[in-house]
Amino acid sequence: MNVLNKSISNAADRPVKVLQYGEGNFLRGFVDYMIDVANEAGVFDGSVAIVKPIAFGSLDKFREQECQYTLSLRGRENGETKVVNRIITSVSDAVDAISEYDRYAAYAKCETLRFVVSNTTEAGIVFDETDEFDAAPPKTYPGKLTKFLYERFAAFGGDPDKGLIIIPCELIEDNGGSLKDCVMKFAALWKLPDEFNDWVRNACVFCSTLVDRIVTGYPKEEAAAMCEEFGYQDSLLDTGEIFALWVIESEKDVSKELPLDQAGLPVIFTDNQKPYRERKVRILNGAHTSFVLASYLAGNDYVKESMEDADIRAFMMHTVFDEIIPTLSLPEDECRAFANAVIERFENPFIRHALLSISLNSVSKWKSRCLPSLTGYIKRFGTLPKHLTFSLAALMCFYTGDEIRDGALIGHRNGEEYKIMDDEKVLAFFLENSGKSVKEFAQSYLSRRDFFGEDMTAYEGLADAVAADIEEIRRNGMRAAVRSLE
Repeated sequence: MNVLNKSISNAADRPVKVLQYGEGNFLRGFVDYMIDVANEAGVFDGSVAIVKPIAFGSLDKFREQECQYTLSLRGRENGETKVVNRIITSVSDAVDAISEYDRYAAYAKCETLRFVVSNTTEAGIVFDETDEFDAAPPKTYPGKLTKFLYERFAAFGGDPDKGLIIIPCELIEDNGGSLKDCVMKFAALWKLPDEFNDWVRNACVFCSTLVDRIVTGYPKEEAAAMCEEFGYQDSLLDTGEIFALWVIESEKDVSKELPLDQAGLPVIFTDNQKPYRERKVRILNGAHTSFVLASYLAGNDYVKESMEDADIRAFMMHTVFDEIIPTLSLPEDECRAFANAVIERFENPFIRHALLSISLNSVSKWKSRCLPSLTGYIKRFGTLPKHLTFSLAALMCFYTGDEIRDGALIGHRNGEEYKIMDDEKVLAFFLENSGKSVKEFAQSYLSRRDFFGEDMTAYEGLADAVAADIEEIRRNGMRAAVRSLE
């Protein structure tokens, strides 16, 4: 079979408008896909130059395939299982910032360049005072960006029209603000001129984003069959779910220059992404955290399997629609539509999402994802939300063990061991307390301010309700306890 390249994709020649730090699966299955769709729709007309920002890895496959690759989106949408395959032609170049520094740095002088996107992992947006301006390139991503911006500033004599719109996709809150702070710190550390600082503040726009799509990457076991179906070899083949959401927050409106929404793409431009982040964290992540531990102890191993379990599905539905959505700030119809999309994502037959992988660090996850819904429900209705309350008991039963081995607390399900992974102090607490009476156990856990940020025993009746749920689980088993809620 021939290798996928531009002779097969018939890629159009478009000006480089986007510099992308990161060549990984996510950006290729999310940002580059959206730009490709916008190009096809006739609303953008630009290409992406990918930058490999670290020494690890190789761009050989990109060069062999002239940066062309296939994206296969697979999942459920509007009640149907769908597979959508698309050759992505929006990437026109791939450059190694380290071994090809001069070619990378030349993009600072690119007349058509307008955007910078990145996904350098959560640890990528960091200020390191040992980073050096004279390095080629600086070692951190913010250091690289600062030097790149300075070279652009110098090349165009501080022209305000040559500022860039910077859109980080790293999974940290206020990623745009954090990145801008790092850039300004490097500018100060490296004693760059005040005129440059003013140019960054006034000519450049730093956006904060919320990104949402599971990108599963290269399908190793299926790739050969898929390429046979396509009729060409594709070593950059990427896969992901159909659902996507990109919320872009900025002080200045950038929607006219990046009109992805006009191509029918799920992109929201706003000056406040917090309600959307709240919705995502509390519905999608909160649903996961509230049901997966109960589902695992009820005998399931995967998310999709859980959704096919009538007892667990009913528990999840009541948690989301009856207890989480009523506490959110966005309109109810928008939240219900998002929740329905989340359920279809959980049902995706192409993704095997293990419950034990989701269970990692559940104590801190419960605090950030579920606690605001529980306290919001109490504040609004003056009573305890029984499913979210039960999720606390399920967590405590899941975290029950009498041995720490190889950094994990050892739990048991139907006589078989499983590993409970969390911070050392969390595991030490459950080792010491999970064997106590249900009342002592509940009182001890809920009073831990370091776990919850507050003393949860202050909520009237909560400790007793959690203790009663634990007693029910221990006496009759998780499945019977879940059924007793309905």
